[in-house]
Amino acid sequence: MAAPLAKIGIISIGDMGSGIAKLLVANGFSVATNVKGRSNDTIERAKSAQVELLKSDEDLAQSCSVILSVVPPRDAVATAQRIVDAVTGPLRRSEDSPLYFADLNAVAPSSVKSIAALFASSRAGASVRFVDGSILGGPPSPKADSAAAGEWYLPSIPTSGPHSLSDIPGYGPKLFATLNMRHISPEIGAASGLKMCFASFSKGFTSLAIQSFTTAHRLGVLHNLKDELQTVMPHHYKLAEKGVVGMAPKAYRWVAEMEEIARTLSEEGGFAPDSFIGAAKVYKTVADDTVLGQEKIGKRKRGTTVEDVAAAMAEGIQTKRKKND
Repeated sequence: MAAPLAKIGIISIGDMGSGIAKLLVANGFSVATNVKGRSNDTIERAKSAQVELLKSDEDLAQSCSVILSVVPPRDAVATAQRIVDAVTGPLRRSEDSPLYFADLNAVAPSSVKSIAALFASSRAGASVRFVDGSILGGPPSPKADSAAAGEWYLPSIPTSGPHSLSDIPGYGPKLFATLNMRHISPEIGAASGLKMCFASFSKGFTSLAIQSFTTAHRLGVLHNLKDELQTVMPHHYKLAEKGVVGMAPKAYRWVAEMEEIARTLSEEGGFAPDSFIGAAKVYKTVADDTVLGQEKIGKRKRGTTVEDVAAAMAEGIQTKRKKND
């Protein structure tokens, strides 16, 4: 067996991180993660993706040449700070072999600039190359119906900033191509901004659909609404159905993402943040006030149809109202 091209660190091994890990392993890279304090589900996911299990961020930063940060938006800053601490502690990274840190999280341009500043303003600045990035689409996965072996569905991963993973000598161009990356700008914030604008369409639309379907259910006209949408706007209905049925296990992550979109549209676009602060509240209701918040990817029980999402939302909202009365 050929030696791995390079060891790539991933924080953390959720649904997206696991998909990226499997893609990298299939293309000749090895992958590692820090599992200290992680759940049994995460550890099992990492093992199934052939990910090496390490016990500290210091081990990860020393043994990997690239670290990909793929965490919920609320954890992006803390994750970056962990790596800053890891490379500026007793086990310092050599400036001759810099670590590439790619922040692929769904955060506003101002947020990712603050994250980049954590590295630049510390002793990590000389030994770390920061890359702003984002992920557009679902996790990588092999194409089951592909005629050719080895073909994968790949999300798009735009990156920006003064550094690119393709700059890494030797394996860099292969890693860049394997991850389906495109370097779109020399400015930190461009890739994250693109993600915010993209997600305002996709997840923003889903938040509207949740509200519409739930309200129609409470009015007793959900079947009528579905009929009208399928007749007049069939494409919109398919998108709404897919988004609403798939969102439950991820709703907790999307609360902060909607807040980051609100920040982006306000800071960069000049718009009031109200609409996406509202969207954040919709996903917080899903996550905190309904049974849908207990759903896990691959272990779905509730919310697998538009009707059941609407029913679960209505139940949760009604229960909360009764408690508050």
